[in-house]
Amino acid sequence: MRDGAPTEAALRAAAAALAGVAVRTPLVEAPGLSRRLGVPVWLKCEMWQPIGAFKVRGAWTAVTRMPEALRARGVIAHSSGNHGRAVAWVARRLGVRALIVMNDNAPPLKVEAVRAEGAEVVLVDRYKRLATANELAARESLSMVPPFEHEDVILGQGTCALEILDDIPDLSALISPVGGGGLIAGCCLAAEALGHPVEVVGAEPVGAAKLTAALAAGRPTALASTASIADGLLPVSVGEIPWSRIGQRVQRAVRISEDGIARAVRFLFHDMGLRVEPSGAVSVAALLEGGFRPTGPVAAILSGGNVDPDLFARLIA
Repeated sequence: MRDGAPTEAALRAAAAALAGVAVRTPLVEAPGLSRRLGVPVWLKCEMWQPIGAFKVRGAWTAVTRMPEALRARGVIAHSSGNHGRAVAWVARRLGVRALIVMNDNAPPLKVEAVRAEGAEVVLVDRYKRLATANELAARESLSMVPPFEHEDVILGQGTCALEILDDIPDLSALISPVGGGGLIAGCCLAAEALGHPVEVVGAEPVGAAKLTAALAAGRPTALASTASIADGLLPVSVGEIPWSRIGQRVQRAVRISEDGIARAVRFLFHDMGLRVEPSGAVSVAALLEGGFRPTGPVAAILSGGNVDPDLFARLIA
């Protein structure tokens, strides 16, 4: 599915191709949140993927759908962490070269995790990541695997929402963290492909409210800068390709304060025993902070769990 409307068949084919690669992560009920909100609340535990985040879905889908001759030359990605690790993990499994361009201020845990997969890492200022990756791709004949600006990446991310909607057919709302928009676009793709009426809601840091800006302008709008402890959600704009899905369906973006993100990380650990990174906790923060009040069963995607140990210790204290 590279052009036109998504189909259920294409989405289920992508899900089938992930068998034995990505985990069909469980939906865990959150009793404390369910009691507080008066509706069933479910958490999609993507931090239990092999690389600790949902990104493995899109990376595998995009890389394996490349023409074999291009893939054999090697792949390149730019990433704040989880996407780079996913592409490196996929490349190692397929036996191809991977070069990952990362922020020079990326958490050391995420940089070392990428290197541990055998990938080469180039560190640059985060605002120069894309340009640097494009230059290296052209110079070394590597195939780009973008973190969100790619139909096959979005299709792969959509398998997460497919599992949720298959498991809870009467779901009224689905909350997704928003970085560049790949995951929430995948949620929109899945809902459209299934003809499901679920409301798709975005959650983002107040210091990186690019979906809020896009919804207000009716198009992707670049912020001057972004900042948050949710280091995976810092693109300055949602992507044009994700927006082609998001703009047709999403009407609500919930902005989360830094304190709210910290409280969500703390709640998930102390109340649920779940280790979730700040970027993955914003969906729960939208419910804890009252930014979104669901009227029926709701699912929140916990997008990842790769958090710096020192930061995590401070957040849960």
